Amino acid sequence: MSILKRLGVPIFNAERTRRQDVEGRGLEVAGMVEGPCTFTLGEVRAMPMTVVNARLTSVSGWSVRADWGGVLWTDFETHIRPLSEASHVTFSSPSGYDTTVALAELRTPRVLLAWQVDGEEIEFEYGGPLRMVIPQLWGYKSCKWLVRIELCGRMRGGYWEDRGYSRDAFVQPGTTRDLNDGAKAKRIAGGGEVTEF
Repeated sequence: MSILKRLGVPIFNAERTRRQDVEGRGLEVAGMVEGPCTFTLGEVRAMPMTVVNARLTSVSGWSVRADWGGVLWTDFETHIRPLSEASHVTFSSPSGYDTTVALAELRTPRVLLAWQVDGEEIEFEYGGPLRMVIPQLWGYKSCKWLVRIELCGRMRGGYWEDRGYSRDAFVQPGTTRDLNDGAKAKRIAGGGEVTEF
């Protein structure tokens, strides 16, 4: 059982992705890259692995810190060779959930495609076998059940963005419940990754 389950991290499955929709799927890369391709999960996991201790912070009012294991976006990017006109990336799950992130945000040093949390496999309900972890943005940008990446030349909408959420999704000042500390309410400064606690 991962730290996410032990701490009771809320489970969101907006598009009702099913386990059978994900199992056996590779990771498709399309759009503004030198050559579209598909990686197997094994090929992604064979890339250099990094562990990043970071908080995932939800716009719905909670935050959890963990050691996320996977391949850094900056390492992954060397395998897909974006074209110079690419400025954004759309991440998609098999059931239709999608979200777009500026390429500049992905190139910060703590963003990764993750398959582990605190040394354990990320459970399906928390986005396994492969999900994004983008600590400086609200959690809805950290796409779960990742099966498709498309590089593009503009910011797009997305599942939550089309329902009124911010397209940039920078973590804003306010209060969040620290799930690592008994869900105590704590103030966050905003402006990026939560590092106060």
